[in-house]
Amino acid sequence: MATKKADVNELIGAIESLTVLELAELVEQLKEKFGVSAMAAMPAAAPASNGEAEEAEQTEFDVVLSEIGPNKIPVIKVVRQITGLGLKESKAMVDEAPNAIKEAVSRDEAEEIAKLLQAEGATVDIK
Repeated sequence: MATKKADVNELIGAIESLTVLELAELVEQLKEKFGVSAMAAMPAAAPASNGEAEEAEQTEFDVVLSEIGPNKIPVIKVVRQITGLGLKESKAMVDEAPNAIKEAVSRDEAEEIAKLLQAEGATVDIK
């Protein structure tokens, strides 16, 4: 039994060391492999105090490349890394800025993507 616990702890340690993008890829592969969804059961919302519906917190964000900046080639490389697109498609996406690079991602993933693009001099908005 101790061996299984040690294996689980090693697995947790390995997961903790992943970047947000690597973790997102892992989740996608697990969904495909086991045919499951990563969505947690949502608890029923409590009724609003004065009959008005409470505004739902935004859970999905779009990463929009606003401006390329002075380093076009490194930005294209980052877009390829983020999207998994080919060179031609990534270049077209960068050339057509402003546009969404990645849509409907978590806040953490959107911030990680924004950091990667901003490190190359691009201007990025998270919407």
